[in-house]
Amino acid sequence: MTDPTAPFSRVKIRVGALVFCGDDVALIRRDRPTGSHYTPPGGNVKPGEDLLDALRRELAEELRLGLDDATPPELCWVQDQMVTRPGPTAPPRKIHMIFRCYITPKVRAQLARVEWDELEDGSVEPGIIEWVNYRKAKDLPLFPLIGPAVSALAAPDAPVGNPYLPPVTDANYRWV
Repeated sequence: MTDPTAPFSRVKIRVGALVFCGDDVALIRRDRPTGSHYTPPGGNVKPGEDLLDALRRELAEELRLGLDDATPPELCWVQDQMVTRPGPTAPPRKIHMIFRCYITPKVRAQLARVEWDELEDGSVEPGIIEWVNYRKAKDLPLFPLIGPAVSALAAPDAPVGNPYLPPVTDANYRWV
């Protein structure tokens, strides 16, 4: 039996979506004392939850986007994460599954501009929804580490090639 207090002994799955409107993609910017960082909208899959149901739930919570108002999600990238982090509990291993979908400018105009993330202590942290030209993703502190893959697309709907991205480890990432 695996020791649950050992680092990476638990596995979590996180779904995220690159929501495109033209050449712009929605990202959530979080400003912290150590600096700002960006993430695609998404979150952890609950035990027993279907992946697309989790994506649907997260997009509704964070962007107020119903998947009926977007193209069907396409799985683009998978990234394995084993990064130590501050705190009293052992860090989990996390598998990031990044989808993409497309919306119209009319839908974009109705989406949330701020996302409120509930923290473990019950407080909330604002995340600013920013629409960024996808070619600039490689220059942002974007987590998971998908920026270079996103920026390398010839167009927002271009084929992605190999969906497996290099893993995120302590060697290439420092927890913010």
